[in-house]
Amino acid sequence: MKEIRNIAIIAHVDHGKTTLVDQILKQCAVFRKNQVVRERFLDSNDLERERGITILAKNISIPYKDFKINLIDTPGHADFGGEVERVLKMADGVLLLVDSFEGPMPQTRFVLEKALNLHLKPIVVINKIDRPDNRPTEVLNEIYDLFIDLDADEDQLEFPVVYASGRDGWAIREINDPKENLNPLLDSIIEDIPAPPVQEGTTQIQVTTLDYSEYVGRIGIGRVFRGILKKSEKLSIIKRDGSIREVVPKQLFVFEGLNRVEVDEVNCGDICAIVGIEDIDIGDTISDAENPEPLPLISIDEPTISMTFTVNNSPFYGKEGKYVTSRQLRDRLYKELEHNVALRVNDTNSPDSYKVSGRGILHLSILIENMRREGYELQIREPKVIYKEIDGKKAEPIEIMVVDVPQESAGKVIELVGQRRGELVKMENKGSMQKLEFHIPSRGIMGLRTRILTATSGEGIMHHRFYQYEYFKGSIGKNKNGVLISMGEGQSTAYAIDSLQDRGKFFIEPGEIVYKGQIVGEYNKETDIEVNVQRGKKLTNMRASGSDKAIKITPAIKFTLEEALEYIQDDEMVEVTPKSIRLRKLYLDTNERKRFNLGKNV
Repeated sequence: MKEIRNIAIIAHVDHGKTTLVDQILKQCAVFRKNQVVRERFLDSNDLERERGITILAKNISIPYKDFKINLIDTPGHADFGGEVERVLKMADGVLLLVDSFEGPMPQTRFVLEKALNLHLKPIVVINKIDRPDNRPTEVLNEIYDLFIDLDADEDQLEFPVVYASGRDGWAIREINDPKENLNPLLDSIIEDIPAPPVQEGTTQIQVTTLDYSEYVGRIGIGRVFRGILKKSEKLSIIKRDGSIREVVPKQLFVFEGLNRVEVDEVNCGDICAIVGIEDIDIGDTISDAENPEPLPLISIDEPTISMTFTVNNSPFYGKEGKYVTSRQLRDRLYKELEHNVALRVNDTNSPDSYKVSGRGILHLSILIENMRREGYELQIREPKVIYKEIDGKKAEPIEIMVVDVPQESAGKVIELVGQRRGELVKMENKGSMQKLEFHIPSRGIMGLRTRILTATSGEGIMHHRFYQYEYFKGSIGKNKNGVLISMGEGQSTAYAIDSLQDRGKFFIEPGEIVYKGQIVGEYNKETDIEVNVQRGKKLTNMRASGSDKAIKITPAIKFTLEEALEYIQDDEMVEVTPKSIRLRKLYLDTNERKRFNLGKNV
């Protein structure tokens, strides 16, 4: 049996971990000769490739010298914390990847804190060292500060450092070493990461990730913590609720390169996939049949944001999607719960709507985006933060938000965040940019990104992660503009939009078909207004030089799904179908809207 090393790669979004893994795979000859290899090989999901982020953890193994390195690629965004926390349990060490210019970011802190709490051995990789604006010495000092902030013990503070360029495929121990290949990094993994401890005794394995196959159903992935796992051996499964029953694994697979290879037994310390256990779930322990012993339960962060998902009841219902009924919506949401452990779904008073809670807007919008690609139509109410009670007082989730802005825009950003009950806790220079760190209520972040981009002429970069619950900070003043609402149904005309341009900004293009009650733009004032975007030009046989002026229409504002969810108010909804994202009023009829607003103001 080869010696094993289990290591997870952790990094902030876009610091280059998936690209680095690509290069390791190429250099260790995991790909076959003449195999066409796409970039970012591990980002297999379409959404991951489009957004350039990792959403699901992946397992692969790399053969190097006489070692088998089990490598786990983890998500970098804090909204997928549930995923990160579980997969770190399979590792004995972590590669902490940090950009040589940006330095440690909020998500770096988030995943590193989890890793240090599990007493994993870190190797620090300062990546993108070929950037012209690199600052490796300052970044290394920032990493030391971060470790000290997180109460790292002395062993963890004596971490090895490797400088690398994931894109060009080289790593070095000292800045002036020759840049040849990634061997210095792989050698560091073998020398500095401890081998998994071999524990004799009865079998114990904990399921940390789930996969699904149309042919064999659920596949549980986890690490053998004790003993040897054998195929067709009688074992027990211990569920989260403590119930125990007998099971027999039908097939066992280990990871070899990018593939899974079927084996008859898996040794202690290796990571494997188990097929043939029906209701296998995350956190379950598979143990000896005679003497079942559970492993400690995996703790999962509580959700902080909830949204109400309802069936689509707009006039365009069923025109673009395959799955439109409440039963199909319910089945899909409950199916998601099987592997998305940070998600919660609750029934509401209405049979057509469900309250879905998650770690953040990105976490929930990825679910919505996947559903629309599968052919679902649904509507979503505005996101709400989940309040708690601490010592009899109302408490709300607070986030740490880091904004990188050009120095001349810093004042505007501090003012914007201050209006939303944010407090500036740290400010430092980073080249020509300034790094501002705030503590801000989660509800204050909604809709803030667009305002920061406007205030910084598109140059501000904003990241945030959950920090803790604190007592309620007080109300946040809403200085939001009203909206333009379509008063009829039909095709919008360039003539109507052109004549209404001085009223506000439009979200639709000429020629788009809209319905009564749909939001077609943002009004310049704070109230809502109904407009007729279907109005055509009255034709006469008289010509005049002044009246036939050329129509010049400002391009429409197009929202992404997250921007649309952050934009809507409590009397509005986002309608999501496989082809469109539309904003609409909760009540499409004018009189019903008036009644709703009267009731709100009473």
